Amino acid sequence: MVNNFRSYLEKKRALIEEWIDNNFPKGSGLGRRVIEASLYSLKAGGKRIRPILCLMGYELFRSDSEKVLPFACGLECIHTYSLIHDDLPCMDDDDFRRGKPSCHKAFDEATAILAGDGLLTLAFEWFTHPKIIKEVSPLALLRAIHLVSKAVGLVGMVGGQMADLLAEGKKGDARTLNWIHTHKTVLFLEASLVTGAILAEAPNEEIKVLSKFGKKLGLLFQIIDDLLDIVGDEKTLGKPVKSDLKKKKITYPALYGVEKTRALAEKVHRDALQALEALSHRDFKLLKELTIYLLNRVN
Repeated sequence: MVNNFRSYLEKKRALIEEWIDNNFPKGSGLGRRVIEASLYSLKAGGKRIRPILCLMGYELFRSDSEKVLPFACGLECIHTYSLIHDDLPCMDDDDFRRGKPSCHKAFDEATAILAGDGLLTLAFEWFTHPKIIKEVSPLALLRAIHLVSKAVGLVGMVGGQMADLLAEGKKGDARTLNWIHTHKTVLFLEASLVTGAILAEAPNEEIKVLSKFGKKLGLLFQIIDDLLDIVGDEKTLGKPVKSDLKKKKITYPALYGVEKTRALAEKVHRDALQALEALSHRDFKLLKELTIYLLNRVN
């Protein structure tokens, strides 16, 4: 099962990389530098979890997920834009990302800001790609775009990043921690999965189940992310460890310690699997394997 799942991930990653290679704007003309910077960060590696989640959500209900590949790749553009901006000196001030110099170090700060802006905009170009418009219900597409926009905007990821910055160096509590991580990380991961189901025109009741599962999955991802900053290997992570600790960010290990955080991750993992049981009539083996993969990830 594990080998089959890893084979699935690699197959989907290959499709995502192929779409990006074939459809990313060409670096020519006076705007060439910002295109190169955007592609530098987009192709710097990564697990492609968000686009794969979208494809998984779609495949629970339909088999022709290649039809929504442009939408899935748009999600990766948004994720990469957020990483470029997170790494900026005025934000988290990180010099490395995925084992390579951050965008603002490889190019410069102004170019990095514009590269992030460009990727965010490109996401919506791909969300509304002619192939998507041809294959997907217009109402389903609008609904999916609305959900993503909300998840990554002022009341989602952007708001979460603001709260994260404001909380640095301050005494944290569980309520603040939960708010930051829910808005900065969880909502976008949830939306990535749910939009796939929406584009497949899944029944609303099953979309609600996936939303509940997606929240648990997103929380699991963030808890492990916090843990890896403390106990992870710098070479494997591709970035310095203990950076959250140095910046005095509110994290699960900072609030609860490493062992209690591990226990919490195990509990959230069980909760996620339990949420999936409501889809017992669907083949959710891949989603189950994904929760195990995220629980045990090392980067």
